[in-house]
Amino acid sequence: MSNILVFDSGVGGISVVREIKQLLPTVSIDYLFDNQFYPYGQLEEQTLIKRLCGLLSDIALKTNPDLIVIACNSASTIALPTLRKLFDIPIVGVVPAIKPASQLSKSNVIGLLATQGTITREYIEDLKQAHASNCQLVSVGSNELVEMAEQLFCGVKPDVNRLHEICRPIFEKADVMILGCTHFPLLKNEIEQVCPKDILLIDSGKAIAQRVMKLLSYNTENRQQSLKTKTPSNLLNYRALYTKTDLDKLFITSLFNEGFNEVLLFTLLEQR
Repeated sequence: MSNILVFDSGVGGISVVREIKQLLPTVSIDYLFDNQFYPYGQLEEQTLIKRLCGLLSDIALKTNPDLIVIACNSASTIALPTLRKLFDIPIVGVVPAIKPASQLSKSNVIGLLATQGTITREYIEDLKQAHASNCQLVSVGSNELVEMAEQLFCGVKPDVNRLHEICRPIFEKADVMILGCTHFPLLKNEIEQVCPKDILLIDSGKAIAQRVMKLLSYNTENRQQSLKTKTPSNLLNYRALYTKTDLDKLFITSLFNEGFNEVLLFTLLEQR
């Protein structure tokens, strides 16, 4: 059975874990969230690269993954080239779904809902020029939505009026809205409550899961077999690991409710 390590600074990567589980239900998954350094969008680039290299090197020794998913836009855009040189296993990053948004838009106006750090990075303009040069891109950056998603994961409902206010610039102009942070699919149901019915919401989760499946060399026959033979024992290594000691009890309960059968503190070797 293959083992995947999915990584983020908070709970956003769980949206990616859900898609991987749906497509590959017998794959073992370790989910590491670096809540000690959350949120990554506020870190200096060199600080983030150093943190990721040390943390992922140590966790890889413990979990021995066949593949790593960096389920964070900030980490992917800043550190992915360095990480791919450091590891000899596949590493999958995430980018906002600008290309499929441009293909799905009928008005050629697409919206990008992301963090403030993401919308200011040059790679967003590079993606637009490469894949959506015929489209107008309406970008909204909100770190507040990240915190809303974190709270929702623990059962705290967001203020839908505030949610509408944040998304309104996109609602008023676009017909496709990209959920450009892995936290935001966790808010999808709430966004749909305030979103005009003619706007399509998309994210990168399914594409990431499909990329993982391809890299793990799963063919259609293997997938069908795995779907039929899923048993509770397949979850033995379905673990959540965190880096900050004072994790809220409600948060831990929410992780177990998500389906993780172990929730463990992980510390870097240099801190032990």
